[in-house]
Amino acid sequence: MLYLNIYEAKTHLSRYLERLSLGERVILCKRNLPIAEIRPLSKPITQKRPIGLAKGEFKVSGAFFEPLPSDLLSAFEG
Repeated sequence: MLYLNIYEAKTHLSRYLERLSLGERVILCKRNLPIAEIRPLSKPITQKRPIGLAKGEFKVSGAFFEPLPSDLLSAFEG
């Protein structure tokens, strides 16, 4: 973890961005008192999500596909 005063961070930002990309955290200080933390973002997921992850976890009943009753339908439509 790296502690920096705001002036130092502004002056040499590009130098510290490289360290952030390697996973290091930076604590920003104002007059040597910590006020904020800068940390790297997690790596984005590049793999496609597989289909069917919840297969067998639940069952949709046939009633789900039937039309809504008219009073309920009118409540949605106004």
